[in-house]
Amino acid sequence: MEDKKILQTITLGCSKNTVDTEHILAQVEDSFVIVPENYEGRVDYLIINTCGFIGDAKEESVDTIFQAVDRKNRGLVGRLIVFGCLSQRYSSELPEMIPEVDEWYGARDFDPVVRALGVEVKAEKSAQRYRYGRHHAYAYIKISEGCDRRCSYCAIPFIRGAHKSVPMEKILEEARILASEGVKELILIAQDTTYYGLDLYKRRALAELLEKLSAIEEIEWIRIHYSYPDSFPEDVLDQMANNPKVCRYLDIPLQHVADKVLGSMHRHVDGAWTRALIKKMREKVPGIVLRTTFIVGYPGEGVKEFNELMSFTEEAQFERLGAFKYSEEEGTYAAEHLRDSVMPKTKQSRLDRLMTLQSGISFAYNQSRVGSEVKVLVDDVSDDILVCRSEFESPEVDGEILVKFEPSMGADAQAMIGKFINVRITAADEYDLTAEYLN
Repeated sequence: MEDKKILQTITLGCSKNTVDTEHILAQVEDSFVIVPENYEGRVDYLIINTCGFIGDAKEESVDTIFQAVDRKNRGLVGRLIVFGCLSQRYSSELPEMIPEVDEWYGARDFDPVVRALGVEVKAEKSAQRYRYGRHHAYAYIKISEGCDRRCSYCAIPFIRGAHKSVPMEKILEEARILASEGVKELILIAQDTTYYGLDLYKRRALAELLEKLSAIEEIEWIRIHYSYPDSFPEDVLDQMANNPKVCRYLDIPLQHVADKVLGSMHRHVDGAWTRALIKKMREKVPGIVLRTTFIVGYPGEGVKEFNELMSFTEEAQFERLGAFKYSEEEGTYAAEHLRDSVMPKTKQSRLDRLMTLQSGISFAYNQSRVGSEVKVLVDDVSDDILVCRSEFESPEVDGEILVKFEPSMGADAQAMIGKFINVRITAADEYDLTAEYLN
């Protein structure tokens, strides 16, 4: 152990990046002492996995690189390696701008990063993961890479390339490994999970994948993130309605509802389609919780279009909703062909109004759950408070259900992590809920 070099990774951006980093670390964990992201001591290697999706994310990535350069200049970092979306997108500019970085790699250059650490890539470890959150009973599984969509505002297809599904057998192998390590919940992620299988099997195979994953005995919950509304596969709704292991929860970024804006965004759906889809989801899967994302201030979004978005938000009553202001991303259709016509102050005002509306909707939904009894998964413990979630909360993005630890639970508080318990909701605010232990 003493002669092993010290390796630190910092991962920015979405959960898909987290999975990428964990696959790399699985290849090299036997050769290094791996320290946490917040470690401030000296390390032999520092790897930064960057995000290049929108302006704020790019700025965070660049700031993190400069902070690492400062550590390197102070003798706290041996070799500095940067990979991921930002370095893929600006492969020519970044090495000139930050020459202190020893090596740059793109978004899919996992094997080269492993070799840069002096380790040979091992095919037998391709389905393995090094999980920083080992005490968590949930894990993300990336079921595909890249995207064939060409939404006007999005740079992901230029960064990540074309859609490429992960073979079902490899996903199942990874899921079995995770289950053997104590994982109880799988969260399926991709740029568009509904596209899964089209390239490999010539059909949308997400429902089939759900069914096969649910056959893994130790897995109790399967959750779906990042679905596209166009041609949404109805057999996935059947799985949600009839398969007890598939959470009645869906993350489906809609981006807007006004026909003018959706058309300009190249979303291939209109407002009527969107409304009909939400209605169908609520009818086919009673009790489903929907999370969506909207963009405000997109070029051409006038008062009429924004008011339609507000009305739709009130009408649809999304249990979870996030939003962000449009920003030009170089290389995209919108940046090259549309004028960023909405003033920054107007964008911020619209964002504030939308989120204020959603705040009331989320509060009312949480209040409606008071008195209900639910099964929850214990994620963590803080000061004898169990931090839990039901099938209706996704980790890291949604609120939590807080339960006071009681000796009657039959174990110390830390031993409860990763266990399912039944609780009754007793109070709620806009984000979190409080509950009492039942059994």
